[in-house]
Amino acid sequence: MTKGLQWLVGLAIVATLAGCSVGTLQPEAATTPAAVPGTSAQRELGPLTGSLAHPKSRWVPVSWSELPGFGDDALHEGWGALIANCARPNAAFAPLCREVRQLALAETDEQREWMQQRLQPYRVESLAGGQNEGKLTSYYEPVFDASRRPTATHTVPLYQAPAGLVARRPWYTRQEIDTLPQAQAALRGREIAWLADPIDVLMLHIQGSGRLRITEADGSQRTVRVAFAATNEQPYKSVQQWLLSQGATKVSLWPDDTKQWVAQNPQRLSQLLWSNPRYVFFREEPLSETDAASGPVGAQGVPLTAGRSIAVDRESIPYGTPVWLASPGPVVPLAKLVVAQDTGSAIVGAVRADYFAGTGAEAGRLAARVNQPLRLWVLWPK
Repeated sequence: MTKGLQWLVGLAIVATLAGCSVGTLQPEAATTPAAVPGTSAQRELGPLTGSLAHPKSRWVPVSWSELPGFGDDALHEGWGALIANCARPNAAFAPLCREVRQLALAETDEQREWMQQRLQPYRVESLAGGQNEGKLTSYYEPVFDASRRPTATHTVPLYQAPAGLVARRPWYTRQEIDTLPQAQAALRGREIAWLADPIDVLMLHIQGSGRLRITEADGSQRTVRVAFAATNEQPYKSVQQWLLSQGATKVSLWPDDTKQWVAQNPQRLSQLLWSNPRYVFFREEPLSETDAASGPVGAQGVPLTAGRSIAVDRESIPYGTPVWLASPGPVVPLAKLVVAQDTGSAIVGAVRADYFAGTGAEAGRLAARVNQPLRLWVLWPK
């Protein structure tokens, strides 16, 4: 293959989001880029058609044999993510959705054969230098106990967005929200619920969504989902990096190591929280039995599938794109089909992904440990 082969592509993605928010994805007309005549890659693999813009990455056509573990993945486990994708597909994948749904109960070998017939793998590389190895991290949907009213133990509020918040216009920082009367006045009455631990609230802000087991004012309990609504448009700063700069030696297991540091340095809690000026606002959503079986809605606008959805840089890989993900570990070796269905403020670059681990404490323990090498291949319609 010619490593320098570059495809000219052009479609605009209409989606404005922050954190792990729900984007508004509009249908886009597919285009066929100019062919590169006479190349062996074109003769063997065919042209890239119906492409979407990827200004931060280069896609290099490869054969299926390059994908590690392609013959071993339990594809039927990932088919649900493909079906969810078809609720809001990008323009290139939309024509395949009828076939995807028809294969929902097919054998894995039949699904694999369909992929080879209908999709073309492209290795994802950086534009500068052609680097094809990046970083994989992981995120999850936390679950916390909460109270509808403040109590002696539940004193940390989770807020809806304040009135007058304007997208892409910086609002008060986290420190200012905690200390300035005018910021607190703007948020008064916007409380969704109160939690007991400020680190748990910070975790919700970082993950972008979660579930709350709420005790209502009458003593009854129910579980709701809190979804990303907006941010204060301040820059995201890593609390773990701040802890390292303060001499902490154990920060890899989040949030346990952070809570342990706070227990040892209670007078510095505010400093830790304020080291990240970004603040996230939420909206409450009911949680039916059907909703509870899947993850939160990602930036593509479809529910995330545990172990099969990833967050990406949308300027490298468009939402709704099937992706082959390979990461050798050390925490969890992965070689599997996933779908690009979300994004995040820290997920930037050509070969960069955040792996949705699922819901609850076990998923959180996994997500906290994943920070490992990554390679990606987009699987694009022929």
